[in-house]
This record gives sequence, C-alpha cells and structure tokens, in this order.
Amino acid sequence: MDVNINSIHFTADKKLKQLIQTKVKKLTTFHDGLLSIDVNLKVDKSDKKENKIAEVKLFIRGGDLFAKKQAKTFEEAVDECLDATRRQLLKHKEKERKV
Repeated sequence: MDVNINSIHFTADKKLKQLIQTKVKKLTTFHDGLLSIDVNLKVDKSDKKENKIAEVKLFIRGGDLFAKKQAKTFEEAVDECLDATRRQLLKHKEKERKV
C-alpha cells in the first residue's frame, strides 16, 4: 500500500510525516483492500485560528473514499479525517458483505 503525503505551499517536517504514516497504516486493520492513500495538507490564509486543512483520499477496490477537515493543528485535522474515513471504510465493508 502506498501512502503519499503532500504539503501544499509549505514544507512539512519529518515528525508530522511520520505521525501521519503510522496513523494511516492503522486503517489497514479495517479493510484489506486498500490500494493507496493520498494525504494533502494545506494552510488556509483566513484569519481564523482553525486554518489547517487535511484531505485524505483512500483508493480501494470498488471505489474511492474522501474526507476533508479543518482544525487548529494538522494533527487534529488528520485525526478527524482518519476517523471519518474509518467510518466510511466500515460502512463500505458492510455493503460489500451484503452483496
């Protein structure tokens, strides 16, 4: 499974990338059909404190899953995205079982 981490308009440090790698790899426990995962990190130029945006796109057999969240830190945004994609994965897995 490939994990692609892209930081747009800034450079993400190694700690952040390693943290994302370890958290993303945990998704394999919920679905064995993960092909690859794209994580995009952006900084919104608004005046709000919650200006860190994370987007997670999962490529799986039978479709793609996507989540986009905004928070104060990238860690929080990624955690929220992974929670959302985990729920989507479980829902997708249930649909596969019914078919």
